[in-house]
Amino acid sequence: MARNWRPSAPTMSDVGRRAGVSAMTVSRALRDGGSIAPETRKRIMKAVEEVGYVLDQSAQSLVSRRTAFIAALIPSINNSNFADTARAITNVLQATGIQLLLGYTDYSIENEERLIEAMLKRRPEGMIVTGGRHTTRARRLLEQANIPLIEMWDLPLKPVEHVVGFSNAAAAGALVHYLHRRGRRKIGFIGGTSQRDERGAARRAGYETALHELGLSPPRVISIAQPPISMRHGAEAIVRLIEQAPDVEVAMCTSDLSAFGAIMECARRGWSVPGRIGIAGFGDFEVASYSNPRITTVGVNCLEIGRQAGELMLRAIEASRKGRVIAPETVITDFEVIGREST
Repeated sequence: MARNWRPSAPTMSDVGRRAGVSAMTVSRALRDGGSIAPETRKRIMKAVEEVGYVLDQSAQSLVSRRTAFIAALIPSINNSNFADTARAITNVLQATGIQLLLGYTDYSIENEERLIEAMLKRRPEGMIVTGGRHTTRARRLLEQANIPLIEMWDLPLKPVEHVVGFSNAAAAGALVHYLHRRGRRKIGFIGGTSQRDERGAARRAGYETALHELGLSPPRVISIAQPPISMRHGAEAIVRLIEQAPDVEVAMCTSDLSAFGAIMECARRGWSVPGRIGIAGFGDFEVASYSNPRITTVGVNCLEIGRQAGELMLRAIEASRKGRVIAPETVITDFEVIGREST
């Protein structure tokens, strides 16, 4: 029969009774340990393990304002680039005792606003958000939080505080110039239907700017769905692009996943890549290296973005704990066009 109750969580008093000391002695042993005899502390730690006690940091955190965690918001947990960035942040924090509380926005600034409010209620020592586009209220919450704030994966025109990222528009423009040097003149773009993904919107803007710079027109754009744009969307979009612009020579996709879907659809229809149409992606996902043909793409250093964001956050938190604020910093990470067989 299933029980309809839960046992109460073990307390410091439970630990003290097992170790033969007072609850106050247990508290001192767990918080600093310096004034406790080594043998007594050893006995207390053995009791902690036996009863399964976990120290409640909340009261101490309210006094010291050191909650020992930071919050980070990413658009998606199943995008390997954002997952790598989160992993790199965690690696930086690992030796410090500071933990990462992760939330994902599903590419919605409204979701981001709700998550920012929820995270701030837990008093993080710092916050990292993806991108520089926020609701008016979310930006106000971030500005008034009085904690270090980093916007990553882009270079917003009006940063809230610190920034770690690169220009998505410049990266897409560099890809257009690469394709132009390869002799491509009729270049299409496959992306989302809205501004929900500001990085995707910036890539489209960079594409259109580069076309203008090179005297290539008109833009051949397929807006296929709400982000995130998937392999299925790429497959549907490449058909629409060729139907609407039969003279198109190459398609730039907003991500490698949609590029892979486009290549697979071309294979099903007997369209040679890059013979009938070239296909390029963005992000240098693992699939880009193992597709057939391998996908021309833009490599962004997602691990470096996470590392730089983590290290900048630690510097800002250290200053904050000493009652100081470091001047806003902008760390620009690199990108590169990776030419492969798909174009």
